[in-house]
Amino acid sequence: MTPDFDQFRLRRFVESLQQRGEVRTVAESVDLIDVGTTLDESEQAVWFRSVGPEHAELVGNVMGSRRRLALAFDVDEHALPELLRVRSQIEIPPTLVEQAHAPVQEVVKTGGDASLLALPVHLQHALDGAPYISASIDFARDPSTGGTNVGCRRMMLRGGHEAGVDLNAPSDLRAIYQSAVQRGERVEVAYVVGCHPIDFLAATFASRASDELGLMGALRGVSVPVVQCRTIDVQVPADAEYVLEGYLDDRGFSEAEGPYGEFLGYYGEVKRNPVFHLTAITHRRDALFQTVTIGGRSLGGTDTAQLVAAKTESTVWASLLQAVREPVAVCSSPSCGGMFNIRVSIKQRYPGEARNAIAAVFGSVADVKHVFVVDDDLDVFNDGHIDWALATRFQADRDLVIGSGFRAVPIDPSLQGQRAGAKAGFDCTRPLGADTSARYVIPGPPRLEKSPHGSLQAALDAGPASFLELMAACGSRDGRDVLAALEPLYAAQRIGRDDDGRYRLLPHKDKG
Repeated sequence: MTPDFDQFRLRRFVESLQQRGEVRTVAESVDLIDVGTTLDESEQAVWFRSVGPEHAELVGNVMGSRRRLALAFDVDEHALPELLRVRSQIEIPPTLVEQAHAPVQEVVKTGGDASLLALPVHLQHALDGAPYISASIDFARDPSTGGTNVGCRRMMLRGGHEAGVDLNAPSDLRAIYQSAVQRGERVEVAYVVGCHPIDFLAATFASRASDELGLMGALRGVSVPVVQCRTIDVQVPADAEYVLEGYLDDRGFSEAEGPYGEFLGYYGEVKRNPVFHLTAITHRRDALFQTVTIGGRSLGGTDTAQLVAAKTESTVWASLLQAVREPVAVCSSPSCGGMFNIRVSIKQRYPGEARNAIAAVFGSVADVKHVFVVDDDLDVFNDGHIDWALATRFQADRDLVIGSGFRAVPIDPSLQGQRAGAKAGFDCTRPLGADTSARYVIPGPPRLEKSPHGSLQAALDAGPASFLELMAACGSRDGRDVLAALEPLYAAQRIGRDDDGRYRLLPHKDKG
């Protein structure tokens, strides 16, 4: 059966977002220098219909909100972490298709006919070392497994046929490349540009799969149609928009790459990195080029922060399931890069569960820095709820958990050059068992429910009752009639209040 090459095509997903009002379309011609400013000012995805002198199509910030990521999977936003955790545990092997049938090879340019300078690659940040391809997903053979390794890597253009590739961070591709350099060999690699959000998430997940195309298929829910590249021995998704074929040379970490506006909202330093050499470009006839947003003042609304947050939440959720009896929700706030601040809500069953949750999160993701644990009556995706819990359910000398000497992200400027840092946990939960006390109940509007009692007297005879429960017993939608009925009970000193303010009958006083 012929695969559906449009089901997970980037252009089709962008069109679906447009129908939902999630895309800003820029029809007029735009110079490449203005792309970054336009993206920085938009909470929506931006679809440029004509950029540069070639009048190319370019889309950016497609994954810049949790809502849009959830739409990629057709699920509720809060259901995304669990879905990712479940699907990432399986593999669906890819399906090889013939080159003649692969949409991503409708146009093939090799050798001198292929040029990176023909692509709409823009300068993203003011101090970047050069224009960057930021939406590139790399595919390379892993000699140790025979399968395909998949990851996300940025590319700094050095001209029409070379680009610097960031391989400083620990990764499978870095290990593959270092082994090849020791043998004096180059590494063939293909960079795919223009992918469905699901493919980006698959590329961000650390996988033990023998072939990470199987993980991509698992997240899609169907097998990925793949095609053999034209000039290298690598397989790539046949339904992508662009493929840049080539190799990393065997000179090692030899050339300056950077600076670049990083995911944490600061510039990274100039690094020594490998050089990619282009051998071919293939693409669809109506290909849609892609750029991802990263860094800047609106960090939480960038592609990269949302992708990192989704991956972090899935990883943290798996650890919480082992640490506490009933985790309820987890949020990795994208405004801190998607992995530094974690919010967790739990349904407390036993003393110490909040601290168990903090310890579990500390150990689940090395780059987590702060953990906030709240009860299940709060929404971890609501900034105000977390701020309120920190203000009213936390005492620093009792509820703060601090650890030091943990591995940290070097780009964090608060480390002041150190490679290890501290972590802090904030237990913002109520005292165990306090959920029934009015002191810890969140005020909400009154809602009348059907009462088992047919009168004020019957309700009071049954035991202490709130004013709302007395209204329900009287069938009152006003309340003042209930006050009128209570008035003679006050006069006779027959009505009292308990510590939670509920009304209760007092015994008759002995007149003798």
